[in-house]
Amino acid sequence: MGIGSLLAFLFVGAIAGWLAGKIVKGFGFGLLGNMVVGIVGAFVAGILLPSLGIIISAGIFGAIIRATIGAVVLLFLIKIIKDL
Repeated sequence: MGIGSLLAFLFVGAIAGWLAGKIVKGFGFGLLGNMVVGIVGAFVAGILLPSLGIIISAGIFGAIIRATIGAVVLLFLIKIIKDL
């Protein structure tokens, strides 16, 4: 993995984590936390979306959309567990 790929990976994670935090109210993690949430969300979406038969286009915008969907699912699950 080159430096450009790593920067793109972190950029997508930061944007997706930030968007997910705006969608699921009550979560503000800062830049590093947003990156972690976005990256873990991308992993969740990589498992969840294909198993549901959902295919989202390639490219940077597709990656942001997929990672955001996964991060929203992740934050929603955290919110449910936290409220128990």
